[in-house]
Amino acid sequence: MNFAELIMLIGLAIIVYVLLRAKHFSAMSNGARESDDGASRSGREAELEREVTELRERVKVLERITVDGRETHLLSDEIEKLRDK
Repeated sequence: MNFAELIMLIGLAIIVYVLLRAKHFSAMSNGARESDDGASRSGREAELEREVTELRERVKVLERITVDGRETHLLSDEIEKLRDK
């Protein structure tokens, strides 16, 4: 397993973890959400949308890292450049 595959595997693990956590949270709080007003529901939806946006950005970074045909010694420089954006 090379470094790029390891990065992709870590990214997928993070995505699966977040999705499972969100599913578990929604299943546990489903009864409480029904009794709450619409304001808390829209707040939770906004939080989930923000989280999805962050995950999409992470996937974009991982795709840039793995798709680039650069040498592995330049990889750390590329990661730092992407973090600064």
